[in-house]
Amino acid sequence: MSSHSDIEESGHSSVDELRARIPEDRAVEDLADVFSLLGDPGRLRLLLALGDGEVRVGDLSRATGRSDSGVSHALQLLRAHRIVAVRREGRRAFYRLDDPHVQGLLELAL
Repeated sequence: MSSHSDIEESGHSSVDELRARIPEDRAVEDLADVFSLLGDPGRLRLLLALGDGEVRVGDLSRATGRSDSGVSHALQLLRAHRIVAVRREGRRAFYRLDDPHVQGLLELAL
């Protein structure tokens, strides 16, 4: 466990400075949600497939080996967290990665 003297030795002049580096609770919770979504291999495969542009659900299903309903459910969850977006053309839906931060994380991870 660190003490006040450990903070001073590490170059930080106060605990207040450390606290200032931590975002508000809501921002931290949102970030945890994103990492939780990225922690699922199935959703991660979908996001990687969406890295090059718009893709239809059926194509994502065939590419990932998941059912259309499973892919749709995962995309709805990702869309609710504003990680992917959808463009509709008649009855067809085209999904794309819509969060540049997530795109950057995926690129760094590979």
